[in-house]
Amino acid sequence: MSMYKDPEEMSPAERWTIAFTVVFGAFMSVMDTSVVNVSMPHMMGSFGSDLSSITWVATSYSIAEIIMVTMSGWWSALLGRKNFYLASFALFTVGSIFCGTATTFNQMIIYRVIQGIGGGALIPVSQAILRETFPPRQQGTAMALYGMGVVLAPALGPICGGWLTDAWGWPWIFYINVPVCALGMLLTMRFVHDPPYLRRGIQSVDWLGIGLLTVCLTGMQVVLERGNDEQWFDSSMIVWWTVASVASLFVLVFWELRSKEPVVNFRVLKDSNLVLGSVMGLVFGVSLFGTTFVLPQFTQNILGYPAFESGLVLAPRAVTLLLFMPLAGWAFQRIGAKPLLLGGICVIVFSYYQLMQLSTSAGYLDLIPPLIVMGIGMPFMFVPLSTVSLISVDKSMITDASSIYTLARRVGGNIGYSLAAVLLDRGEAIHRVYLTSHISELSQVTQDYLAQSVQALLAKGVGATQALPLALGLLEHKVMRQATMLAYNDISFVFGCLFFVLVPMVFFLPGRAAILVLTGKGSR
Repeated sequence: MSMYKDPEEMSPAERWTIAFTVVFGAFMSVMDTSVVNVSMPHMMGSFGSDLSSITWVATSYSIAEIIMVTMSGWWSALLGRKNFYLASFALFTVGSIFCGTATTFNQMIIYRVIQGIGGGALIPVSQAILRETFPPRQQGTAMALYGMGVVLAPALGPICGGWLTDAWGWPWIFYINVPVCALGMLLTMRFVHDPPYLRRGIQSVDWLGIGLLTVCLTGMQVVLERGNDEQWFDSSMIVWWTVASVASLFVLVFWELRSKEPVVNFRVLKDSNLVLGSVMGLVFGVSLFGTTFVLPQFTQNILGYPAFESGLVLAPRAVTLLLFMPLAGWAFQRIGAKPLLLGGICVIVFSYYQLMQLSTSAGYLDLIPPLIVMGIGMPFMFVPLSTVSLISVDKSMITDASSIYTLARRVGGNIGYSLAAVLLDRGEAIHRVYLTSHISELSQVTQDYLAQSVQALLAKGVGATQALPLALGLLEHKVMRQATMLAYNDISFVFGCLFFVLVPMVFFLPGRAAILVLTGKGSR
C-alpha cells in the first residue's frame, strides 16, 4: 500500500482519485442537511408529529453537524486525520441506516444526531485533504471540485429527496447514503494518507472547551432555527438559549486562547485572509441556503407546485453551477481572486434583481433565467473565497482553518433560513396592511370586484345568502397572496443588498501577484 506522497510526486490518476473520494463525503454530508425538507410531511404521518415538532429532524442533525465541524481539527490531532475521517464516514453510514429504520419520533431524533456527528467532520476535512492533494498551480481547480460537492448538494437535496420519497418512501433518502459511503470508505482506506507535518496527539482533553462549545453552538442553532416559530424573544426558551449561547461564546474564546491544546484553535484567526474569507463566506452561505429555502416555499405556496416539482425549480441553478465551477477554477489561476469576486458579486446581485420582478402569475420559464444567472455568479465567488481563505495558513493548521471557514458558511446558511422566515412573516403583515388600506366599501373598484365575484358564484350555483361572504373571502385570499408575493420580492431585495457589503472587503484580499508568491509559484 502506498504511503503519503507530495502533490508534485502524484500522478494525475492518484490525485483525481483522492479528490473524488473526499468529495463523496462532503457532498453526502451537506446534502443530508436539505434532503429531509420535502419528506417532512410524510414523516409527520409516520410518527404522528405536528409541523413544529418534525422540524427537529433537521435541527438535531444541524446541531450535531456544526459542533463536529468546529472540532474537526482537534479530533484529527487526537485520532489521526485519516482515522478520524474514516470513523466519521462509518458513523454517518450507521446513522443513515438507523434513520431509515426509525419507527418513533424520539428514535429519529437520536439517529439524526448520530448521523450529524459523523457527517460534520466530512466537510472541513475534505477541503483540507483537497488543498494538500493538488500542487499550488492547481489550487483553484481543487476548490472548484470541492465547490461542486458542497454547493451543488443543497440544490440537489430537495430534488433527490422529493423523487426518492415519491418513488420508494422517505426511508430511502437515508438508505441511498449507504452504497455511496461504502465506496467512499474503501477508496479512503486505499488512497488517502496523512502528511507528516500534521499535528498529532493530545496530552489532555479540554473538557471545559468541549462543554462550552456544545452549549454555544446548540444555543445558536436552536435560536436561529426555532426563533421565528417561537416568536423570538417573546419565548422564554429563546431568551434562555440566547443568553446561554452568548455567554458561553465569550468564555469559550477567553478559555481557548489560553489553553495549550484548545478544542477550537482560535489562533488561526490571526490570519487576515482567513478572517476576510470567513466573513464573506458567511454572506455567501446566507444567499445559497436562504434561496434554497425560499424558492421551494414560493413555488409551493404561491404557484401551487407539488414537492418534487418545487425541488426541480433549483435544477437550473445546480446545472449551471456544475458547468461553471471548473471555469471558475481555471480563471482563478489566470486572473486572481479580486476580478472574479467582483464579477461574481455583480452577477449574483443582478440575479436577485430579476427575482424581485416575479409575480403571482410567474411560471417555470420565468424562474429559469434568474436561477441560471445566479448559477453563473456563485462559482466565481465560491472558488476564490475557498482558495484565498486558506492560502496563507500554516500547513500544520490547515484542518483547523478549514473548520473555521466551513463553520462560517454553515452559520451563514442558518442565518439565511432565519432571515428568510422573518422577512416573509413581517413582509406579509406589512404588505397586507398596505393593500387593505386601499380596499373600502366606498371604493368603486372594490364594489365592482365584489359584484363580479358574486355574479360568478351565483352562476356556479352558490346560494344568494352565501355569495357575498364567499366573495369577501376570495378578496381576502387574493390580498394575502399578493402580500406574500411582495414579501418574497423583499427577501430577494435584502439578499441582493447583502452582497454590496462585500465589495469593500474584496480590495483587502491578496492580489494575483501576492497569491503567486503565497502558493510558491512566484519564486519559480
